[in-house]
Amino acid sequence: MTRLNRLNLLNLLNLQTPLMITVNNLSKQFRLYQRPSDRLREIIFRRKRHRLFQALDQISFSVAQGETLGIVGPNGAGKSTLLKILTGVIMPDTGSVQITGRITGLLELGTGFNSEFTGLDNIFLNGTYLGLSKDEIQERLDRIIAFAELDQFIHEPIKTYSSGMVMRLAFSVAIHADPVCFVVDEALSVGDTYFQQKCIRRIRQFKESGGAIVFVSHDMNGVKMLCDRAFLLHQGRILDQGEPEDVIEAYNYLISRLGHEEDMSDISEMKSDAAGYGSRKVKIQCVRLLNDLEHETETLATGRPARVSICLAAGADLDSFTVGIQFRDRYGQEIFGTNSYHLQRSLKVQAGQEIEVGFFFQNFNLGPGKYTLTVAVHMDDTHVNDCLHWIDRAVAFDVVHAGDYFFVGLVRLEPELTVQAATSG
Repeated sequence: MTRLNRLNLLNLLNLQTPLMITVNNLSKQFRLYQRPSDRLREIIFRRKRHRLFQALDQISFSVAQGETLGIVGPNGAGKSTLLKILTGVIMPDTGSVQITGRITGLLELGTGFNSEFTGLDNIFLNGTYLGLSKDEIQERLDRIIAFAELDQFIHEPIKTYSSGMVMRLAFSVAIHADPVCFVVDEALSVGDTYFQQKCIRRIRQFKESGGAIVFVSHDMNGVKMLCDRAFLLHQGRILDQGEPEDVIEAYNYLISRLGHEEDMSDISEMKSDAAGYGSRKVKIQCVRLLNDLEHETETLATGRPARVSICLAAGADLDSFTVGIQFRDRYGQEIFGTNSYHLQRSLKVQAGQEIEVGFFFQNFNLGPGKYTLTVAVHMDDTHVNDCLHWIDRAVAFDVVHAGDYFFVGLVRLEPELTVQAATSG
């Protein structure tokens, strides 16, 4: 199924499924002052001492019942402002927001909490902000405390809590408020791995029960795994929208061009270019996957030797540059990536020169499944500063069992099994 057909199918499903969130032409400006006292001077002397910052500019989207929408974008793109408007923390300047039922979620840590109150007091305070009555909070109290797993700390002021403990309490109150729409910001990224996984499981249960979710994160794997659709926000505008993996490709392109003062309106055209993007000072000519016999292939055997061969053509003299590779599974999740910079190999070329760079694996230990290979050429350790050439999904390939050792999962590990008599203590 082509990307266009998939998007048409998603749009058709949205028309048939009740919409839980509908946003039309949403805009929001903030007045920025050089110093706090300028606010008072502006009032007294009636002279403008601020500049306007357009946080959101004509944003429109919808989220259907049982759907998870991902929002990605660089810092300052307007993501947190959008979530605050959705949850009623701030009001928009123009446009409309329609929400079916109660919306709750995690915004900035501590939002809706009083640091001087105990955790128990803040359950009632935050629950009231979310529209629950005292009796409703009391009825849910034991479940909220049990989910947060704060034990005796529930009676301590939250100013003594770690950021992870605050997140536990905030998530537990929000998810037990019986919302029909749930928003998640970067607050979920703090705390221990165990509780993060517990929250993700609860979010999935919420979605399966028909809840709508807006998920904002810099964790691209999380967006790919959790979201049905996504859009890319930059300078208050939606630059691209569609399937999560495609939108994240556009995000990577955007990050590579930040600081170059370029018009990003062609970002959709960039994604349709199979030749990738970048300045092309060094151009990727070909990418080949070779098996243990050095034959080009689209099928590798797990645990056997393999090599990634990348042919490059230089359009300029470069004393130092970097070549990197990245493997993704069938969900688009990043499984492994490295580059010549981190492998401490210095690369240089002269204009007109062609070279081949190879990444050799003595044991290619990815588990059986379908994968893609992304290849990039850039300066320094990442593509952010100066992307020379980046090709997403340059090669698609399969990994199969070699026949010598059966296992399940994404990684081939080869443990040694030991059995011995237990020693009495």
